[in-house]
Amino acid sequence: MLSQKARYALRALVELARAEGAQLTSGELALRADAPRKFLEAILLELSRNQLVASRRGKFGGYTLSRPAPEISFAEVIRVIDGPLALAPCVSPRLGYRKCDDCPDRDLCALREALLRARDATAHVLEGYTLADAAVSGAAADALRSAG
Repeated sequence: MLSQKARYALRALVELARAEGAQLTSGELALRADAPRKFLEAILLELSRNQLVASRRGKFGGYTLSRPAPEISFAEVIRVIDGPLALAPCVSPRLGYRKCDDCPDRDLCALREALLRARDATAHVLEGYTLADAAVSGAAADALRSAG
């Protein structure tokens, strides 16, 4: 499952994508992302360390995306916040495809093929979906709700 921390991170980054280069404060982002400000500030620090956002201190400080929104995938954000997308280490390239602690032989594991397919399908979708996609998608949904 996607952690609450990852959901807040994604929401905040989508709001930065919607801002189209404008700087937003942590307070503005917390309000727009419906996230607790202190928790979001810790998340933004982690995103900054991983070069997904750029921060500027001071009276006119705030946050912007470090790269254009179409270049930042959901998969990248989730990996920064929650770690590998794989459900088990034996199907995770980031974890070196190491065998699970309770498995006698990774290559003979009856679960591995299904877990590998799930990881591949998940990665395919999340690698192909960017902050720009979400910014447009969310904006379209907001417009439809307003019109209806």
